[in-house]
Amino acid sequence: MKLSSFAYFARFGLKTILLRQEKPILGTIILTDKCNLHCRHCSVNNITAVLYPYGQISEEMARLYAMGVRILFFCGGETFLWQDGEKTLRDLVVEAREMGFLIVNVVTNGTFPLDLPEADLILLSLDGDQEKHNAIRGDTYDLILENVRRATADNICFYMAINRINREDVRHVCLLARDTPNVRAVSFNFHTPYPDTRSLALTPEEKAACCGAIAQAMEEGAPVFNLKSAFPYLIHNRFPTPCRQCVVMENGRLSTCGRCIDVPGLCQECGYFFVAEYTLLFQGNWRVVFEMLRTYLKYI
Repeated sequence: MKLSSFAYFARFGLKTILLRQEKPILGTIILTDKCNLHCRHCSVNNITAVLYPYGQISEEMARLYAMGVRILFFCGGETFLWQDGEKTLRDLVVEAREMGFLIVNVVTNGTFPLDLPEADLILLSLDGDQEKHNAIRGDTYDLILENVRRATADNICFYMAINRINREDVRHVCLLARDTPNVRAVSFNFHTPYPDTRSLALTPEEKAACCGAIAQAMEEGAPVFNLKSAFPYLIHNRFPTPCRQCVVMENGRLSTCGRCIDVPGLCQECGYFFVAEYTLLFQGNWRVVFEMLRTYLKYI
């Protein structure tokens, strides 16, 4: 991370903590809900299968930037499916950088070639070992790892949603991230139980076991892009929601924190590690503050 970017985020954090301001710093733009997969834990794919037009997305980027957002995520659906004429995902990433966003990340299922060195991180969904991942996402595990090996930059971060199917595979994904070229880190979420996927939700005891496995893997050198200091809050959902410093833009509609905010009761069962980390950070939890500083400086 550039020194100027670090200084910007440090000022923002101090103002938010000391003045209790609720301005956003992290924004996500949904490029499409179209996806080439139908994952068992996903409730938001192929509802419309519309690729939102370039002009609209460009306006959404400008709107988020004007609000103060400086960390931008492009999400789907599957982001690498997005195209409008000659415009591709790379054009969006480059434009976001030119607009002034300090960190630009992309989320993908990894089934397309990973040629996007302009992104700070490519968060790539990997949901366990070959057997468990394929049970969730279809026969894609080998293709994804081959795309990782062929990637044109070392900006890949595995991104695992832990659920009842794959909860025993946390250690496998941690050590795979440690030992696979082009992979910089691994990031986790617990499954957030939309009504149609409630059977995949973890109990607090299962969450605690997963956090223990992650912590042990970190001791063994696994590059985990999450904060151990937030684990106790995640296990029992003892963190405030929604995160006012995060926003999502989809088809011109702005939501605080995430798309799931409109589902009654779902915020109280949030499994997103970053939501816990950011809300605790901006409440002034100093253990989280210092650990986040170390983690972000190391992996971004």
